[in-house]
Amino acid sequence: MSAARRGRAAPVLVAAALAIATATAGALVTDLGPWYQSLRFPSWKPPDWLFGPAWTLIFSLTALAGVTAWRAETDRRYRVGLVAMFLLNAALNVLWSAFFFHWKRPDWALVEVALLWLSILLLIVVLGRVSRRAAWLLVPYLVWVTFAAALTRSVARLNGPFA
Repeated sequence: MSAARRGRAAPVLVAAALAIATATAGALVTDLGPWYQSLRFPSWKPPDWLFGPAWTLIFSLTALAGVTAWRAETDRRYRVGLVAMFLLNAALNVLWSAFFFHWKRPDWALVEVALLWLSILLLIVVLGRVSRRAAWLLVPYLVWVTFAAALTRSVARLNGPFA
């Protein structure tokens, strides 16, 4: 493989690895066992099987957004900042799962989801400065997390207080 091809493949590999690592870490802290099954949910909650395909699509679009922005911008400082913002977003994504499923604290997850939502909005704004396409690729993620925030709020209200 030529150096040019390696240079074009590197951001794809990094974005894919980050998406897979984020999904794996989130899955590891997600427990759909007895505690989760005992929760009361609103009637508008999607079936559990839908969450896997939804997150797969969202992580794929997010990785594509990162690669698109990386290729649109050649400034090294911007690229380093871009990776840092995606890493922060990934950490916040996993942290929501940890609060909700691992620590069984939908109330804390509700507070944390606001930070996750803001990190997505920040990514959209920053990516939009170099690639409108990259920014638009993140819109489904923002919509999904908005929906997840509403669902988290409903679960917290229906089941709280949490100890």
